[in-house]
Amino acid sequence: MSHKAIRNHRGRRGVIVILSAIMTVVLVGLIAFSVDYGYLLKTRTDLQRAADASALAAVRDLIRKDDGTQDLDQVRSTVREYVSDNLEDMSFVVASEDIEIGRYDPQSIYSNLTLLNNGTFDTVRVTLRRDGTTNPAVRLFFARVLGTNQANITATATAVLQKAQIMNPGADVLPFATPKELWDDLEPGGTWIAYGDGKLKDAYGTDVPGNWGTVDIGSEDNSTDALNDQILHGLRQGDLDALYEDNRIPELTHIDSSIDSLMQGDTGLSVGLKSSVRAVHGCQRIVPIYDQLSGDLNGNNLEFHVVGWGVVTVIDSTWQGEVNTYVILRKSHIFQGELRPAGTLSSVSGAIDGAYTSPVLVE
Repeated sequence: MSHKAIRNHRGRRGVIVILSAIMTVVLVGLIAFSVDYGYLLKTRTDLQRAADASALAAVRDLIRKDDGTQDLDQVRSTVREYVSDNLEDMSFVVASEDIEIGRYDPQSIYSNLTLLNNGTFDTVRVTLRRDGTTNPAVRLFFARVLGTNQANITATATAVLQKAQIMNPGADVLPFATPKELWDDLEPGGTWIAYGDGKLKDAYGTDVPGNWGTVDIGSEDNSTDALNDQILHGLRQGDLDALYEDNRIPELTHIDSSIDSLMQGDTGLSVGLKSSVRAVHGCQRIVPIYDQLSGDLNGNNLEFHVVGWGVVTVIDSTWQGEVNTYVILRKSHIFQGELRPAGTLSSVSGAIDGAYTSPVLVE
């Protein structure tokens, strides 16, 4: 081999060595990124879980005592107790300034939540830190090769006590159409069964195909999720907006039980309603009562002529396919009044100072 060829061969070997060194650095960097990033995600998840649990638990301690006072020290103690229970690091410290207690501003509840330092406190915000202040930063593994020894992680959770409100009658509905003839034939306390397929009849006594009359008390394209939400939580303002825009009710703020209306039929007693219906066993709900059917009686665009609303108790339900799916209801009385939507966290109308329902995470 000539001297020139030998020099070229040695040059190529040198290039390969350099490229190998560069690729080794890149591979180490990728390993560092994947391993350390996964570890950081786990640490972040652990911190967030502990923050969520501690905020939800501690905010309950803000419920006023019989003498009207609030024990803020107990709130802080509960935060630290739940953080300790949810983290493996028994030495983890929650700084006092990282436990914020106040009253949430209803105007900021769904945007940038602001805590007010007056009135009855109803909010706890917990921040957990692994940033080298109260607790050591998270030590990394392979990233040290690249000169990065640690990373800072924080997690924040904010829980509020939902205000108890003077609920307008009619917020809790059950979107199952009830034939007026059936309703009138029952005495108060009498029960009947809302079936699945093949049990709904038209004005001539003929079975109507499709499921037993669930109703869109709201948008005509209500999904099963929307029906579940109504069963569990009652009417929303969005439901009334849709009915009003479709000229089905004359007022935007409520449904007047004394005014007849047309409600469109929905998908029926699908198994998707199982959990929500079972959740309200033993509860009272208000059902629409109809006297006529119109539209496509084959199940599409079917409409109920609603002439009233009745108060019922959900007794039991069975979910065994199309034929053996049914809900047992007990008649109570005719509802006379206005069906209004349930409130939201931003609403202060009708709120009872110092009275709350279940806590909820908002951040």
